[in-house]
Amino acid sequence: MTEATETLEDRLSRIHLALESERLDHVDGVIADLEPAEIALLLESLPPAARLRLWERVPGEIDGEVLLHVRDEVRSTLIEDMDHAEIVAAATGLDTTDLAELFEDLPQQVAEDMLRSMDEQQRTRLQEALAFEADSAGRLMRTDAIAVRADVSLEAVRRFLRLKEEVPDNTHALMVVDRDGLFVGTLPLARVVSHDPEVAVAELMATDVDSIPVTMSARDMATLFQTHDLVSAPVIDEAGRLLGRVVIDDIVDVIREDSEQALMNMAGLDEEEDLFAPVLPSAKRRAVWLGINLATAFLAAWVIGRFEDALDKIVALAVLMPIVASMGGIAGSQTLTLAIRGLALGQISRINSAWLLRKEVGIAALNGLLWALVVAVLAVLWFGSLGIGVIIAAALVINMLAAGVAGIVIPLLLKRSGIDPALSGSVILTTVTDVVGFMSFLGLATVFLL
Repeated sequence: MTEATETLEDRLSRIHLALESERLDHVDGVIADLEPAEIALLLESLPPAARLRLWERVPGEIDGEVLLHVRDEVRSTLIEDMDHAEIVAAATGLDTTDLAELFEDLPQQVAEDMLRSMDEQQRTRLQEALAFEADSAGRLMRTDAIAVRADVSLEAVRRFLRLKEEVPDNTHALMVVDRDGLFVGTLPLARVVSHDPEVAVAELMATDVDSIPVTMSARDMATLFQTHDLVSAPVIDEAGRLLGRVVIDDIVDVIREDSEQALMNMAGLDEEEDLFAPVLPSAKRRAVWLGINLATAFLAAWVIGRFEDALDKIVALAVLMPIVASMGGIAGSQTLTLAIRGLALGQISRINSAWLLRKEVGIAALNGLLWALVVAVLAVLWFGSLGIGVIIAAALVINMLAAGVAGIVIPLLLKRSGIDPALSGSVILTTVTDVVGFMSFLGLATVFLL
């Protein structure tokens, strides 16, 4: 099996067998040809004891890069297993951007010693990066952008590049600045080598370039890169001075992390949670949302309890009751998912939210009427009661309308309150559809059938 076709499961199997048989040379062979990100994925996929044994085999010169790719919780456990000198050595080889990401997870004494060991320029750059928000352009940007002046010739640019010998990864264009360091455009490398060397940079540079304010959020940057098909983009301060650049590699990481966060939050989990964390801390984290869900379940149970007499006299109500709640829950979840996605992409605002609400109410009404008719017919055939069929049809329409409204309104309200809709929206929605479904069905039955 070649390295290109070997799956994570294959690698895990080889690592597991090698560790069990104490064939550490085989472990070294597995990780020797892997990228740091692939080693990080292997570490995340192993139970704690095996993880630490594999971590001991990772070459010291790539420790820092591997630590950058693992989740925060896993990173903390790996750092705890390292001594002072190993941590300093792992962090020393990282550039400023990567070091800023790792720095806040380091033990305080190690962080202080590392700052003291840096020269003035390195220390200043790191402190400047740490001054920005964690998910901002200022924190994610790279300071390796090659800048040239607009008033020099291509020949001068070529000499400058020859002196540098190599350019940073993902450099398809040079940044162009004026005498004051203000960003004015980009010069594609293709133009540097294909035009007359006597031509000035100003004549060939592109000026219609998307620049990124240093305070822009990671999510907004991801949207910009996606919609404009960018490979890299300059980062500027409030005055327009060039500070650095953001490249597509960093944006891919942002998109991946956002998708994982949305998936985990829908279940009330932290996106950084370690899959192989010990039982007790994992149970504690999950207990919080189980408790919240239990509270909402008791609320629904309380509503059902208010109609105890109706349930005692008409057994069919107890049989059919879950149908109303379930149909409303599914319909609401569909709307909620679309709304959360729209908010994440910036597609929903005050301008179009009212139109979207009317649309979802229309969809809920049509689907409610359609499936209410189907359920009513089945209920009449099952229990031989036209009254029960009419009641469940009416309750189904009411609950699906409520679900459509809730699926839009809940995420909008949560977003306005500064709460992530993906984290708590589904719990609130379930409560709404359960309560409205049970109350409408049992309430109508109490009024018209008893």
